[in-house]
Amino acid sequence: MISINIKINGKKISKEIPDNILLSEFLRDNLSLTGTHVGCDTSQCGTCVVHLNGNSVKSCTTFVADCDGAEVTTIEGIANNGKMHPMQEAFKKHHGLQCGFCTPGMVMSAVDLLKKNKNPSEQEIRDWLEGNICRCTGYQGIVAAVKDAASKM
Repeated sequence: MISINIKINGKKISKEIPDNILLSEFLRDNLSLTGTHVGCDTSQCGTCVVHLNGNSVKSCTTFVADCDGAEVTTIEGIANNGKMHPMQEAFKKHHGLQCGFCTPGMVMSAVDLLKKNKNPSEQEIRDWLEGNICRCTGYQGIVAAVKDAASKM
């Protein structure tokens, strides 16, 4: 067991945890933040993407012990006073989701992209989201959503 201090969605948390618990598991099972999905447990699908100190990471292969003192933002943490984040609005508007399983990871990855590149090309969006798998949409709505959100963020 180790003691960690972490800030998740703006809330400070101090807990004793096993040293081998994954961030995705901690978020879902210990904090009931189930918006972070787990699809593959191998860092292949991207459904588990969260922001760690402002950068997108795949939480299914990140140990919480390595996050001591860090700030984590999940999909639940990007809305503001009950109002969806501009990226969430754009995904809704452009039908960038169908079943919704990949959506939290896609949204979190796309938000990180736009923090780093305010006006990405379609190819840059596709390249950035390469580590996120969607089996439903065909990606066109997702790319359109990211382009639309870029004009609003």
